[in-house]
Amino acid sequence: MARWFTEHYPPNRYFCVVGSPIGHSRSPGIHTAFAQQFGIELIYERVEVAAGDLAAAVDEFRTAGGRGMNVTVPLKEEAWSLAEIRSPRAALAGAANTLWFEGGRLAAENTDGLGLVRDLGANHGVELEDREILLLGAGGAARGVLPALLEAGPSRVTISNRSAARAEALVTAFAAHGRVASLAWGAAPDDPPDLVINATSLSLHGELPPLGAAVIAPGTVCYDMVYARDGTPFTRWAEAHGARLALDGLGMLVEQAAAAFEVWHGCAPRTAGVIEAMRRGD
Repeated sequence: MARWFTEHYPPNRYFCVVGSPIGHSRSPGIHTAFAQQFGIELIYERVEVAAGDLAAAVDEFRTAGGRGMNVTVPLKEEAWSLAEIRSPRAALAGAANTLWFEGGRLAAENTDGLGLVRDLGANHGVELEDREILLLGAGGAARGVLPALLEAGPSRVTISNRSAARAEALVTAFAAHGRVASLAWGAAPDDPPDLVINATSLSLHGELPPLGAAVIAPGTVCYDMVYARDGTPFTRWAEAHGARLALDGLGMLVEQAAAAFEVWHGCAPRTAGVIEAMRRGD
């Protein structure tokens, strides 16, 4: 008997998101809303899968007739390691959040960075080309968005992390793909950056990165990859210090899902209405 997928579904109609914990995921509602735009019938479920169990879960998903799988914490690196085909973006990120099957082989993409860049550009008019970006954090979230950020052509991405060694490791890993540098945790750059991205989990704990007001100039945009209905500690801090925009990660969540949907179905969904509905709590 299957441990995760207990029945066979119509071929090419079954999708899921896996991770642990998974009960909070809003992916089923997002993908259902996208599917309705095109008259696509699908089944999309949350499935609790613990670290170390993804390989077995993928095998059962394949047997159950599954078509596409989204992957969230703590399984993104595990998903990457299992993939037999990796997009260039996923290969560079070392993590994957979107899986599907190509000719029987497991394929992987990382749409997190695409979601971030699309939210900034399409939804908020924030250009990244020739801009200075300060990226806070050097964990999986930061690594996952770096490929797409560098593809957008910023003048430089400066990485600041509590562990300087981890920041330097990212600089080394991505040095061939764009201008990257490191900055001591809590230090202020010589000039305020155009964009500050919080890729740490501090907002989840009600905490702030150790930033001074000198990081913010009147034109600075601040973006927290965490999202919350009433803003995050980071976005509230940015607003209080005069940032031009203080954005949370809700749009990124929807846009990365849209990119995954396009991979699976070959059509790009409209996202603005979905973001608005989620912001209202619908």
